[in-house]
Amino acid sequence: MIDSFQFSSLPEIIFGAGKRHELAAAVNSRGKRVLLLTGSSSIHNSGHGEEIISGLKAANLELEHEVIAHEPSPTQIDQIVEKYRSAGTEVVVAVGGGSVMDAGKAISAMIPVEGGVREYLEGVGEKKHPGDKIPFIAMPTTSGTGSEMTKNAVISEVGEEGFKKSLRHNNFIPELAIIDPEMMLSCPAKLTAASGMDAFSQLLESYLSTRANVMTDALALQGLKHIKRFLLRAFLEGDQNLEARSGMALAAMFSGITLAHAGLGLVHGFASPLGGFYHIPHGVACGSLMAPVFASTIDNLLEQTDHPAMKKLIIISKVFADFKYKHDMEYLQAFKEKLIHISSLLEIPLLSEYGLKEEGVQKVVEHTSHKFHPVTLTKTQMADALKIRI
Repeated sequence: MIDSFQFSSLPEIIFGAGKRHELAAAVNSRGKRVLLLTGSSSIHNSGHGEEIISGLKAANLELEHEVIAHEPSPTQIDQIVEKYRSAGTEVVVAVGGGSVMDAGKAISAMIPVEGGVREYLEGVGEKKHPGDKIPFIAMPTTSGTGSEMTKNAVISEVGEEGFKKSLRHNNFIPELAIIDPEMMLSCPAKLTAASGMDAFSQLLESYLSTRANVMTDALALQGLKHIKRFLLRAFLEGDQNLEARSGMALAAMFSGITLAHAGLGLVHGFASPLGGFYHIPHGVACGSLMAPVFASTIDNLLEQTDHPAMKKLIIISKVFADFKYKHDMEYLQAFKEKLIHISSLLEIPLLSEYGLKEEGVQKVVEHTSHKFHPVTLTKTQMADALKIRI
């Protein structure tokens, strides 16, 4: 018997090498006054920055350009919105990583409404966004967040009372996502590693989620197979291996779809306070904690062999195994070791490199949600997972 499930809409998707050339026509069909958001370097490092900008101008579009250098804050979003709210901006285009796409979503959603974005953030503000927005087009240059597929924009404020919260509405899904793996060939190895581990964690967590369904399972499992095949190749050969970049782009896209429909787990539960209290890049937080969190998760499930998550973990352990015809427990142990090995090969930094110290561990634990994780770790286990990465 197949359990009931619900699946919401997705953006129009244009996927493939060279598909960036369709951006200008796509924008032109939606409006003439365009706000282009990019990262500080990604669009230019790709070698396609001037090509994209000149293509938009050649289409007789009125183009404005803003740079999103870091994870967007409420102040930055409000400043940009204030600048363009009365300028008649008709389309927002985001070309960059997850932070750029989150900023684009938030700006397209805030231009038509009054007030600041903080007032509409989940768990922070008290206003409910009506869902009004101007058209938004996303073109990722990294393979990680899958933000081009989702309805939420993550906004961060870093500090003692910091937070990472979402501006969310079903209408905030981009109208169009153009995913061109050629845009990712120049993504630096360090960013390839962090964003790749973000996609990996999203796929694994949504696959094991208590809200998973047959649709998300199919996409997550396929995405995890792409992670196994292409993540290390993209890291080692990213400037020349278009097949690996294409495989990771697809994995990241699938991860965005599955997280939006199945939810995430403890790794992302940790990433929220870590990113709020410290300047820890999201992909680093996720990549750093994958191994210790899932080692504890497996240990907690060992006595629950009939648990749906245990059955799925065995499937995934076999996907990532370098051997066949072994006992299930050997596959699970090998998967725990494989996660450590992948994190090491990708040179994922320790959390202590970004300021987390042992005295800060308990505060992070207290602000961490398990979300839809299949089992509940004790606070001691949660603290131990953090301490391993200090």
